[in-house]
Amino acid sequence: MFGRAPKKSDNKRYYEILGVSKDSSQDELKRAYRKAAIKNHPDKGGDPEKFKELAQAYEVLSDPEKREIYDQYGEDALKEGMGGGGGGHDPFDIFQSFFGGGSPFGGGSSRGGRRQKRGEDVIHPLKVSLEDLYSGTSKKLSLSRNVICSKCKGKGSKSGASMRCPGCQGSGIKVSIRQLGPGMIQQMQHPCNQCKGTGETISDKDRCPQCKGEKVVQEKKVLEVHVEKGMQNSQKITFPGEADESPDCITGDIVFVLQQKEHPKFKRKGDDLFLEHTLSLTEALCGFQFVLTHLDGRQLLIKSNPGEVIKPDQFKAINDEGMPMYQRPFMRGKLYIHFTVEFPDSLSVEHCKSLEAVLPSRAAAQLTDMELDECEETTLHDVNIEDEMRRKQQAAQEAYEEDDESLGGAQRVQCAQQ
Repeated sequence: MFGRAPKKSDNKRYYEILGVSKDSSQDELKRAYRKAAIKNHPDKGGDPEKFKELAQAYEVLSDPEKREIYDQYGEDALKEGMGGGGGGHDPFDIFQSFFGGGSPFGGGSSRGGRRQKRGEDVIHPLKVSLEDLYSGTSKKLSLSRNVICSKCKGKGSKSGASMRCPGCQGSGIKVSIRQLGPGMIQQMQHPCNQCKGTGETISDKDRCPQCKGEKVVQEKKVLEVHVEKGMQNSQKITFPGEADESPDCITGDIVFVLQQKEHPKFKRKGDDLFLEHTLSLTEALCGFQFVLTHLDGRQLLIKSNPGEVIKPDQFKAINDEGMPMYQRPFMRGKLYIHFTVEFPDSLSVEHCKSLEAVLPSRAAAQLTDMELDECEETTLHDVNIEDEMRRKQQAAQEAYEEDDESLGGAQRVQCAQQ
């Protein structure tokens, strides 16, 4: 962050709130804050606003970098973000951090109704087939996760004690300032490298032998995921409180997101299924039947009605043979069949005559022999219409570009003559 050094503002109020002088040592600051914070704590009937001011003042003055900014530029510089905001943290968090996470009143949390920080959810994709979603299934999955160390109960130390990091004064963040030029400074924030952003340190001799001071250990757990009938692609199945554990955090959830694999035969749209089926011209005209293996292994006989003609691109539907409806598995959608009719490439003269004998007669030409003699003969050619249109469009584009170039050249010649 770059900016001009701000004008000086009030740099005495924080010292007055704590009741110490500007040259007080860190030990004097700690003693003053401890005494005043316990006296003014809301749980002991103290003034909440006074308690908040004490925490804000101590947060700034206990951090060497922030204290330097405050002494030099005052309170406004911290509000403008030069020292990480100043006072932006929860005063109860600062109080608990000062007392090692506990409470001097013997009641555990100093603020019983206060919301705890929540751990992150862990998202896992789960691939399922259309058959799985049709019939339902269960899948057992082995996962590794962090759990709070049972030996030290998440303290990280054998004694259960930890020290506030001297490098960042327990904030987990360090602020560095560089002078770039006259009246210009650069301020940067980064995690404290001494405590890796945790705000506390544990001595090597006191580290828990089981978790090595990490407070958590890895555990393997098998989860059984129940995929219910009719579930949809991208639907979530949640296991509350099964994610990584961490001290002083509410454990997040493990969430499985269903990913439906493509099926070679069926397509799904909501609660309906779609199937493509090709008929020969004979089947389309004279009737058909075929056996369809459904998603649950049942054999369905699909057939046309006597005398029924199936037209190209026609759809037929079978009720109650679609997907089961989620949480209403005895109700199902429809199965739609899209028919494509495959025509023969050619017919012999004999076949044409046989077909003419049974098919509806052709419409009369309504032309006399004399009129036919006056007509010109034509020849039909097979074409791929998409390729034809693409070539025409490309030729038109090339012609336009040539015209544009020739027009531009003529204009340049005209300008030169003038």
